Amino acid sequence: MSPDRAPLLTVEGLVKRFGGFRALDVLSFDVGAGEILGLVGPNGSGKTTCINVISGLYRPDGGAIRFEGRSIGGLASHRLVHAGINRTFQIPRPFLTLTVRQNIEIASAYGRNSDGPADVEALLVSLDLAAVAGKPAGELNSAQQKMLDLGRALATGPRLLLIDELAAGLNPAELERVAHKLKELARSGIALLVVEHLMGFIDQITDRIIVMNAGKEIFEGRLADAFKNAQVVEVFLGDEHAA
Repeated sequence: MSPDRAPLLTVEGLVKRFGGFRALDVLSFDVGAGEILGLVGPNGSGKTTCINVISGLYRPDGGAIRFEGRSIGGLASHRLVHAGINRTFQIPRPFLTLTVRQNIEIASAYGRNSDGPADVEALLVSLDLAAVAGKPAGELNSAQQKMLDLGRALATGPRLLLIDELAAGLNPAELERVAHKLKELARSGIALLVVEHLMGFIDQITDRIIVMNAGKEIFEGRLADAFKNAQVVEVFLGDEHAA
């Protein structure tokens, strides 16, 4: 993020508990318009929980979340969509009996895009879904369902897009197309917060990353520098690999 621009999203001291377990433990970061920030870390480090709290699926138990300077912690997901925040899911959740086009049309109609209704046909083309636009979503393969999930989110006109393991299970050609699309979205001014385990993909698309462990940030910066950090190496590879 440019130092002379205010962040679009600011997370300060975020806490999320499940019983006595702290899934997020005083986590802080920010994301600027047009920036791609990656959240990486081992399983159970709190990455998806972070996205779930920001997107309104879970209520925070402490800290603050601000979007464009407005406090949004605890707001319902549909209100956040109307404010300009949307997300994808690890496992897509389309309306399986509706067509691909209908799924995107519904998202556009109810998402209240501040720029007006989405250009559904252009969106279908940009996500390589035009050829299957008339098919029920339940007939799509895994990669197509992921693109439909992204398309439904984009149809609402988000200014902040939360991406949860969109690349998982994609082949190299599909990964390349998705990387190109996400970088194109960032160039248009959308802020992206990306959770992903594929480090090559993260390195290709992100401006910087946050490495998480046990709900905390342990590193912030470029991925190339993360694995020069002894704590990061220990978390990913174990004590014997740390310098």
